[in-house]
Amino acid sequence: MLEIKKIEEEYKCSKCNSIGAQVSEVAMTGTGLSRLFDIQHNEFLFISCKHCGFTEVFNLHILDKRPKSFLMDILIGN
Repeated sequence: MLEIKKIEEEYKCSKCNSIGAQVSEVAMTGTGLSRLFDIQHNEFLFISCKHCGFTEVFNLHILDKRPKSFLMDILIGN
């Protein structure tokens, strides 16, 4: 499980080297059926530097070992 507060306090910007960030979690649909049924299975973490605004995007399925979709979550009982 990610500790968002810790990331916000300890993040060091790779562009300006300042410390501190704003973190946002975003879910998006994909293409095809997921878009048609508004299934938001793509999850990302946006980390923005509080000083310069530089933003990095991380895939939560890789970063936090989350299942690819809620259907997988139901099927495997995670």
